[in-house]
Amino acid sequence: MHCISANTMHTSSKLPLTLQMLQDAREKVKNSPLHVVRTPVVNINQTALLHHPSCDLFLKLENLQTTGSFKIRGVANQFAGRPRGGQFVTMSAGNYGKAFAYALKEYSSKGKVVMPETAPSSRAAIIASYGADVERVPQESLQLAVDNNVREHNMTFLHSFDDVDLMAGHGSLGFEILEDVPNLDVIVISCGGGGLLAGVSAAVKLQCPNVRIYGVEPEGACTMFRSFAEGKAVSMSVKTIAAGLAPPCAGSICYNICKEHVEDIVLVSDNDIRVAVSVLYNIGLVVEPSGAAGFAAVLGNKIPDVSNKRVVVVISGRNISLEELHDYPIGHNSNMLDYWVANMA
Repeated sequence: MHCISANTMHTSSKLPLTLQMLQDAREKVKNSPLHVVRTPVVNINQTALLHHPSCDLFLKLENLQTTGSFKIRGVANQFAGRPRGGQFVTMSAGNYGKAFAYALKEYSSKGKVVMPETAPSSRAAIIASYGADVERVPQESLQLAVDNNVREHNMTFLHSFDDVDLMAGHGSLGFEILEDVPNLDVIVISCGGGGLLAGVSAAVKLQCPNVRIYGVEPEGACTMFRSFAEGKAVSMSVKTIAAGLAPPCAGSICYNICKEHVEDIVLVSDNDIRVAVSVLYNIGLVVEPSGAAGFAAVLGNKIPDVSNKRVVVVISGRNISLEELHDYPIGHNSNMLDYWVANMA
């Protein structure tokens, strides 16, 4: 891997995220009152996995992050330049909404999270527990509900993925990976609307252009995959167990950044994701389906040319309830897990 020295780094870009913006955002995230954690990167002992990959595998554990996912990084940068006491609205299936609600409380602000009816009720309850209002609507009515709140209640809309400040905050994760894993070859990142993938890929590629970055989506919610194929951000009907990776569209800003910096988007099945959640649980990590999609891609040999390479997978969140975990072959169900891993698509 070749990285650019501090004296020769890219300082400008035709895209909306420059290295200077990303560096500034990292400092804001570090100094945020939202208690953003520098999460660990662990080198997985391959003997701990039932069917270990051939790469030198590292996991970036954002499931240990404040509010349970990487989302607090972007939210920290979104709120950094805003006055306390504002009124905000967003739409989210859970993880962004949780970080957003946490920020509202810390910044003495008010707000509402518009959630799809398909989102787990446990996540809506957690968001409400921080003091934010919750409105649940059909998936196709999310933007309409947000627009109504902006118009009727004079709220400021904060986008949960297609926002430059948010992406720049997420980029702080990329800086940490580069510092913690020397001679890195590949980074694998779950992708929903594309905010995390865009921010991390820009932060990494503007410093280390030879690192390969792959996004991973569920087969039933492959908006960025289709966007790459069609040459523009697209929408689609979505259905997957990974609710956090299932917005009805790819972000248009996210798409442009990802198209520049991301090698490819690969797809995993819901069954692949179930296996990944279960394998991670059996080595001591609680990870939600959305957070395990990247690991599913590595486990299922979906990422090309990783043999003997140094590979980092971002484990992006832990927000899964005990009730939801009952649907996974964990613990004493190891025979079933062996079967599922052996038969991954």
